Amino acid sequence: MMRWTALQLAQHLDAELIGSEEQEISSVGTLERARADQVSFLSNPKLKHLLADCQAGLLLLRAEDKALWSGAALLVADPYVAFAKIAQLLDSTPPAALGIHPTAQIDAGATLGKGVSVGPYAVVSAGAVIGDNVEIGSHCFIGEAATLGAGCRIWPNVSIYHRVELGQNCIVHSGAVLGADGFGFANERGRWLKIPQVGTVLIGDDCEIGAQTCIDRGALENTVIGNNVIIDNLCQVAHNVRIGDHTAIAGCTTIAGSATIGRYCIIGGAAVINGHIDICDGAQISGMAMLMKPVTEKGVYTSGIPATTNAEWRKNTARLRKIDQLYQRVKDLELQLAASKRTDEQP
Repeated sequence: MMRWTALQLAQHLDAELIGSEEQEISSVGTLERARADQVSFLSNPKLKHLLADCQAGLLLLRAEDKALWSGAALLVADPYVAFAKIAQLLDSTPPAALGIHPTAQIDAGATLGKGVSVGPYAVVSAGAVIGDNVEIGSHCFIGEAATLGAGCRIWPNVSIYHRVELGQNCIVHSGAVLGADGFGFANERGRWLKIPQVGTVLIGDDCEIGAQTCIDRGALENTVIGNNVIIDNLCQVAHNVRIGDHTAIAGCTTIAGSATIGRYCIIGGAAVINGHIDICDGAQISGMAMLMKPVTEKGVYTSGIPATTNAEWRKNTARLRKIDQLYQRVKDLELQLAASKRTDEQP
């Protein structure tokens, strides 16, 4: 198990250290359950009461909170961000693959960089270009002329179709499918005719694609995912979608074809985004929202109905069914009122 001293962690974060420089840290923990060889953090002020019983060997704190803690601490501007950086140092996640397994099928026409690992029964097709230190897990499929940038980690059972391109240091989780055909069909008198999807998928650097997420290839042009985009599990990104840098998309979100999502957007779980609309930079979309029109101004956008008791839901639904009748009654009353005013104004 890798161990770091408090001083080494302070130097890594460029943080002020209070307490023992020699305190050794091997892993991360919560405020409630951290041990003496673990580091934890206080980010939410509502959790300050937990410090009294906290057993962490090192704590990440804001400077204004240092009086609340008597043990070793690192004073940082953002404890949660600092925690993420230390967690990366202490990460014990095993590699997706280690070395080239004898059952891996690597075409002679593929190009592999230095330090590439390919797991059992994985397939790397002709013309594929695999960058340095890429890990390809067991039973993965890498299609013809696909490109994986240096440092990518592809977990087992991922399918990356032909000509798909990933930038550097991307993570793709199990079951994801990158570059399957978009949903392109023409209808000829009731019969569906398939339109070949001749574009591809281009993914930038430092992206993470969740388990069972599907990103479809473009119909004529490409589906494009920017740098440092994070997409959760079970999401659907349709053909020709474009997603800007640093956008985060939570699980089960569906994005229809040719939608364009800006930079630094945050999209909540199970949101539905209509095709051929634009969402501006910095927009925040609440979970289960349905966007049918473009979003042109930065802000928070919400739809959907929060859960309530069944009795209240039934009552509200019954009232909602009568809304058209209510609308017509109000309209009739307005017409009557207008007619009455005209009568009163006549000499």
